[in-house]
Amino acid sequence: MTKPAILALADGSIFRGEAIGADGQTVGVFNTAMTGYQEILTDPSYAQQIVTLTYPHIGNTGTTPEDVESDCVWSAGLVIRDLPLVASNWRNTMSLSDYLKANNVVAIAGIDTRRLTRILREKGSQNGCIMVGDNISEEAAIAAAQGFPGLKGMDLAKVVSAKEKYEWRSTVWDLKTDSHATIEAADLPYHVVAYDYGVKYNILRMLVERGCRVTVVPAQTPASEVLALQPDGVFLSNGPGDPEPCDYAIQAIKDVLETEIPVFGICLGHQLLALASGAKTLKMGHGHHGANHPVQDLDTGVVMITSQNHGFAVDEASLPSNVRAIHKSLFDGSLQGIERTDKSAFSFQGHPEASPGPNDVAPLFDRFINEMAKRR
Repeated sequence: MTKPAILALADGSIFRGEAIGADGQTVGVFNTAMTGYQEILTDPSYAQQIVTLTYPHIGNTGTTPEDVESDCVWSAGLVIRDLPLVASNWRNTMSLSDYLKANNVVAIAGIDTRRLTRILREKGSQNGCIMVGDNISEEAAIAAAQGFPGLKGMDLAKVVSAKEKYEWRSTVWDLKTDSHATIEAADLPYHVVAYDYGVKYNILRMLVERGCRVTVVPAQTPASEVLALQPDGVFLSNGPGDPEPCDYAIQAIKDVLETEIPVFGICLGHQLLALASGAKTLKMGHGHHGANHPVQDLDTGVVMITSQNHGFAVDEASLPSNVRAIHKSLFDGSLQGIERTDKSAFSFQGHPEASPGPNDVAPLFDRFINEMAKRR
């Protein structure tokens, strides 16, 4: 038996469909992405965001514990066009619907996602509400959507961050063994301390793959504690929300930049490095969300196909004299990468640990390794 569900936008638009996840109600900011549903659902960068997947059939391959990017589902809700009756994949352990219910995620299927995408394209990201049940109210759903404060001014990094320090020595998934290998610390020549603002597992795996023993620390860890670990490099992770309220992170990064330790930032970490260097950030009208975004390396002219998920950006006009642009989006010209000219510090707005190109941006990890090697 199916349960009715509605999706309401802050502009008053209503979509009726059926529930495919948990009972209840969820409110969040709308963003669109195309595929990679399990990675998106477990990406902490999607905290407080309802995700609309624009590919028509979602759930074909089911779910597997191997594909999660964190220890839980962070997305506020899921919107899709059609949920297939059968999931077929040799790695499948649970259907998408059962996975959503097990993780208490409110989700809706059976709506016109193309119409929804057109609304978001024309009006920008909107607040929305998914409501499930026999007594759902369009008026209440619209009111809930309109009452959501949005991500501007919201510090979510400290919400999704790990509460305690931990070590990571697991590599990327291997097709031949269908597993992740764990490398002994003695066999990893570089020690990287990673600030967890919402870090994805595959970032940590790609660092280990390149010879890094990774110590992950909570978002609010003072720089003095990080420096006491004597790292070869400091990594600033991705994460959700507005970067400007993260004053604890900005100050810690400023303190790290007083040293000669190489620094590499991704997504929110990119924005925080910019703020710590004296630049400014801004809220984007639509944001970038998807796996087909062309980004150009300004030094080489090479165009990379990248995965993106961000609603804020670094304002290029605000860059101080010791910060230069190194990557730009070919969709809208927005800033995608920076480097400090006086320090071994650089960052990228997209997600080099994802595989849209499939590995166009992975060399940024190699650059980080090279920076640590040069310092030695």
